[in-house]
Amino acid sequence: MDGMAGTSSRVTWAVNLSAFILVVLWVLPTVGLLISSFRDRDQISASGWWTALSASEQNIQIRAAAPDEAQPEGSLWVIEGEVAEGGREVTAFGVNSRRPVEFAPGEVADRNGVAVTVTDTGAYRIAYPEKPEGSRGLRLFVTTVEPPRFTLENYETVLFSEGIGRSFLNTFTVTIPATVIPILIAAFAAYALAWMEFPGRALLIAVVVGLLVVPLQMALIPLLKLHNSIGIGKAYFGIWMAHTGFGLPLAIYLLRNYIAGLPKEVIESARVDGATDFDIFRRIVLPLSFPALASFAIFQFLWVWNDLLIATVFLGNNEDQLVMTGRLRELLGSRGGDWEILAASAFVSIAVPILVFFSMQRYLVRGLLAGSVKGG
Repeated sequence: MDGMAGTSSRVTWAVNLSAFILVVLWVLPTVGLLISSFRDRDQISASGWWTALSASEQNIQIRAAAPDEAQPEGSLWVIEGEVAEGGREVTAFGVNSRRPVEFAPGEVADRNGVAVTVTDTGAYRIAYPEKPEGSRGLRLFVTTVEPPRFTLENYETVLFSEGIGRSFLNTFTVTIPATVIPILIAAFAAYALAWMEFPGRALLIAVVVGLLVVPLQMALIPLLKLHNSIGIGKAYFGIWMAHTGFGLPLAIYLLRNYIAGLPKEVIESARVDGATDFDIFRRIVLPLSFPALASFAIFQFLWVWNDLLIATVFLGNNEDQLVMTGRLRELLGSRGGDWEILAASAFVSIAVPILVFFSMQRYLVRGLLAGSVKGG
């Protein structure tokens, strides 16, 4: 018994440690994305999010003012300007791309007889021995220390960009019916497969399980052709039906397992009292199945809200019907290189799903365990 107790303790520690590692692996990227959403493009490009609270070193390249803007100063012609703004401190500079940190602040760099000086505050001075000509200034390579800085400009860009409000409403227009419709259909189907006797019931259950592994991408184009042929292509009703079709197998499977695990005595007692199947379903099964209904509603809502593929195929890029994910994709541009906008967009888009999840998460585990434990 002592050996068994020791083994159980070690297993418990292993399980807890594994769970902790999984939580850390999930939380760290989210924390990094959140921090990055408050940083500007230069900071994201120069350093990682874990350095956000410390000063970071950046190498920048600027071109000084054009030589023909030089002003006389004694026997010299001088150009003055700033290479760094916002309180950044210069730690080194150079006038050659091969040696960008050759000189310390305050030192004089000689480039073909031209004296170049950059101070630690970012002010530069270029002295020509005679009046220069030309429209291209010298290139200066400067290393600066960037103090920690956070900004709300990324969120302002996302939240107040043109069309974002309409896209937000369009996403609700797609998501709410696409969540409610499959739940209604699946609830009836699950009750029938769990408690009603009819020919082919086992075959239908097998078909539902088989549909769970059918790749979504295989059905997109055939289904779109069908929608176009019957006149519901590129319309909200079409995308509702698409999400309903793709969500029904999981919904029926999940709800059927839960409803089949309900106490048999309650169902039989209701039938003895003369209740019809519809009465049993409405008055007994639906109230008792709320955890399973809520758990599927969470999954379906998250899936539809974050969807881009199905929205692009069945709605397209119509400005009046563009959903949130499509709008954020356009905001990023064709190359998607605006990482600061991407980070802010991620948290804007997940705000509603997080609210839905935490408001219904207490039902999630009960719904996922549907049918796993039978009563005595």
